[in-house]
Amino acid sequence: MVSSTVYRKKLVILLSRFPYPLEKGDKLRAYNQLKELSKHFKITLITTTDEKIHKESIEEIKRYCSTIYIIKLSKISILINLFFQFFTNKPFQTGYFFSSKNKARIESILKEIKPDHIYCQLIRISEYVKNYHDCPKTIDYMDALSKGMERRALKAPFYLKWLFNMEAKRLSDYERKIFDYFENQIMISEQDKNYILHPNRSNIICIPNGVDKSFFETYDIEKDAEIVFIGNLSYAPNIEATMFLHEKILPYFILKNPTFKLLISGASPALSIKKIADINRNIELTGWVDDIKSSYARGKIFVAPMMIGTGMQNKLIEAMAMGIPCVTTTLANNAIQAIHNESILVANSQEEFILEIERLLNDKDLYHKIALAGKKLVQSKYQWESTTKILVDLIH
Repeated sequence: MVSSTVYRKKLVILLSRFPYPLEKGDKLRAYNQLKELSKHFKITLITTTDEKIHKESIEEIKRYCSTIYIIKLSKISILINLFFQFFTNKPFQTGYFFSSKNKARIESILKEIKPDHIYCQLIRISEYVKNYHDCPKTIDYMDALSKGMERRALKAPFYLKWLFNMEAKRLSDYERKIFDYFENQIMISEQDKNYILHPNRSNIICIPNGVDKSFFETYDIEKDAEIVFIGNLSYAPNIEATMFLHEKILPYFILKNPTFKLLISGASPALSIKKIADINRNIELTGWVDDIKSSYARGKIFVAPMMIGTGMQNKLIEAMAMGIPCVTTTLANNAIQAIHNESILVANSQEEFILEIERLLNDKDLYHKIALAGKKLVQSKYQWESTTKILVDLIH
């Protein structure tokens, strides 16, 4: 009797950050895709890092990888690279993560492994593998980083506008050029796909983010905050959204209800966010929490006034999965494609946000309608198993 085993393709995944813990959007996407891809491929993970990686995080990722290579980025080399990047036409982001020494090491690893496919997350580290042509490669743009930088430039202080505009232009050029080095190109949303200035951008395949199945479970906890906002609190679009809530939304509702509460949770709160939490007793800032679902569950309404940034806001689909009605901008909703007044409420100004929050607080039927429809939308379109299947089929 002859035994046979199914050959599992050797997949190399290249990341700019170690994908655990899950305090950033790129880590969340990488981690959940790793879990699903590991069911189909033999995975070698190569990841750069400028932080100390804890043993517990490594053990978690080992569950999904046959081998892990962690490539350290020294602070000194980062500073040197950023300085010399001024004299090139490449984005500062690529300079931050690149070094010739690390490139030689990655090339050596690839030569030894002989992968069947390479999956590279984000253009910032594509320099390491763009000229490797011994197997097909997939680049995950994730978002149109150039557009995000362009939007940040519009609101940046005058002394930084030139730098943000320079990086936006460099990113746009690089996004176009790097396209041709990879056989497959993917992105989170159709909205961002249209910002890649390549003649064949229609070939980009959209693979949205998802939510973990645990978000659909009932979470029995007191809703002690009228509105909640969650995100990486050192990320500029989230900082701006938080300040909008503090300056434009809270004062109106506190006049009507002195105990009205805004709950803010997320990793690495910026100093500006810490300051407003210190001076405003109607704001509760938790910072990082081990189980982020507990923060979602405490809020009656999830409000995300995202005015800049790109891509899909996972915070929204996670809140919707938990049955929490959401109010957000057209910019953020475009990636999710929820329907206003059916599964989400859309607002783009101070007056519109106040109106939609009041509607949800005062109309129980509307509240439950939006909550139920939002949850159904996420269940049908945004689960990691189904979204990552598109990537599995692409690699096969």
